[in-house]
Amino acid sequence: MPQLKVAHLREQGADMIIVPLERSFGSRSPFDQHETIDEIQSRAQSAGLRGTVVPVWDNGGGRMAFIAPNGWLPFFRSIGLSFVFRNLNRELSW
Repeated sequence: MPQLKVAHLREQGADMIIVPLERSFGSRSPFDQHETIDEIQSRAQSAGLRGTVVPVWDNGGGRMAFIAPNGWLPFFRSIGLSFVFRNLNRELSW
């Protein structure tokens, strides 16, 4: 049964479900990445979490990679994985 710790935040008037994933997520095809995002989004909604799922992962060299809506890019460029890990406050499992 998959279990994911997530940071469910409200930033700049938007509900965000930030999901740290393994580094290998970054090397998957865009199709596979979006399938994973869609699955997590569905599970989050079923669990009663409002917001948009944003996967984040270690991109090497201390950098965080992410897939986020364009309007959120400045926010995600301003944070790092340490911020995400400090804000983990929910768990999804299925």
